[in-house]
Amino acid sequence: MNSNKKVVPEAKSALDKFKMEVANEVGVNLKDGYNGDITAKEAGSIGGQMVNLMMPEHQWKFRRTNRRAYGHCTDIVMTMQAGI
Repeated sequence: MNSNKKVVPEAKSALDKFKMEVANEVGVNLKDGYNGDITAKEAGSIGGQMVNLMMPEHQWKFRRTNRRAYGHCTDIVMTMQAGI
């Protein structure tokens, strides 16, 4: 039983179309329906490229303790832009 609830059910066809376009772009032969014959690497390349295109900028925020000054923390923000 799949317990994943679709937030916007109408978006499924658009995401399927997007997935097919990305698969074609990365050179993976996808077909409509079951694609259990593709490798995990191929599936990952499709999903990874989809994420890169949907979210081109990733940001992490964390605190780091300053080792030279007792009790002091430094806020660090790292931003990475996906190579498209």
